[in-house]
Amino acid sequence: MKNVYLLSAIVGAVVPMLFFLNFFAASGLGLTTFVTALFVNGAAGGFAADLLITSLVFWIYMFARTEGPKPWLFVALNLTIGLSCALPAYLYANMRRAELP
Repeated sequence: MKNVYLLSAIVGAVVPMLFFLNFFAASGLGLTTFVTALFVNGAAGGFAADLLITSLVFWIYMFARTEGPKPWLFVALNLTIGLSCALPAYLYANMRRAELP
């Protein structure tokens, strides 16, 4: 499973970045433009709200754990790339940590 998590983190970084780079190339780097585009219609808004809520739950889970990887790297991944990279990266790091003697 560890390798599945690693591959998922890589794919979860590359695929969203392709969309983000395409968007920023067409619309510029404005944060306001980006946030507005997230909620341009009900479908996009539903996906955005779902990811925001899921990300919040993921953060609560990471910070509530007493063992496991430090959460700050995964919060940064979540904010800069997305949950599709941060969550499998966290699971990969957690499995690696569990394998250490």
